[in-house]
Amino acid sequence: MKKKGLLITLLVIIIAAVAWFGYSQSHDSSTQKLTTVTIGYQKADPVDISRARGELAKKMKKKGYKVVFKEFQDGTALATALKSGDIDYARLGDVPPVTSQANGMGFVYIAAGSDKVKGSGIEVKKDSGINSVAALKGKTIAYTKGTSAQFMVIQALKKAGLTTKDVKLVSMDQSAAAVAFSKGTVDAWATWDPYTSTAEVNANAKLLVDDTGLAKNRDFVISSKKYATSHKAVSKLLVQYLSEDMDWANTHKTQLTTMLTKMLKLKKSIVKRMVARREYSMGQVTASILKEQQTIADVFYAQGLISKKIDVTDATIK
Repeated sequence: MKKKGLLITLLVIIIAAVAWFGYSQSHDSSTQKLTTVTIGYQKADPVDISRARGELAKKMKKKGYKVVFKEFQDGTALATALKSGDIDYARLGDVPPVTSQANGMGFVYIAAGSDKVKGSGIEVKKDSGINSVAALKGKTIAYTKGTSAQFMVIQALKKAGLTTKDVKLVSMDQSAAAVAFSKGTVDAWATWDPYTSTAEVNANAKLLVDDTGLAKNRDFVISSKKYATSHKAVSKLLVQYLSEDMDWANTHKTQLTTMLTKMLKLKKSIVKRMVARREYSMGQVTASILKEQQTIADVFYAQGLISKKIDVTDATIK
């Protein structure tokens, strides 16, 4: 009888052990089915830095999420992908969210980055004889429509007592603008890093004026209103981990420069210049940041660049 009791006890222990092992396996984040979160980005933006570093994906996996990164060439393509549901989050500059909202896209701001005023502005050749924005009167300026460069040009001209009618504005993508500026077929180029640093190192260029006092040229992370409303926990984690990666970027600029040099396939001297004049961050969208966005919206409406007046606070989760 004692032997039979011992066998029963041993059997119960074995069954309990197997049950516990099965439970722990089914609740292990490395074996359970992960929920996919897709983030759209552009080359060398904050999301791309997080992608390359790899920590964000690891941290999200521990929380039960598989992060998929998708690269896009511009903000328009990112906004289109977000609207169609191909991505859950998009990293954009400051102007695309404004134009997207004016076009009726239902999105919300999730996070905002620091300004990029030192590496953004209007480039001219050092030997051009152009030493002020006022001297651009009658000159040809390359820019990209629907970007921070467009807003910055309007603001810079206004500050100098000029309007867009006093210059010849030519919209082209940044690659085409780089060629046109290098060949001298345009007199000036409104752009941002790494294009400004590249022009300064390779094309005898100088920043005639940077974005200080004109525009902030921030990074934003946005999501569809529908997705963001039902995935608040995901957004919170994403902002937290992006912020941690931006803190790393600020305290490891040598490593960041090496990483971006490989990603961008540019001279190290170009990337070093770009990194040195920028601070990285990703955090909450504050009332003051929304006010900046409202200024862009109001200027674009006054210029006839968007067809209706908008309130940017409508693109927030109340």
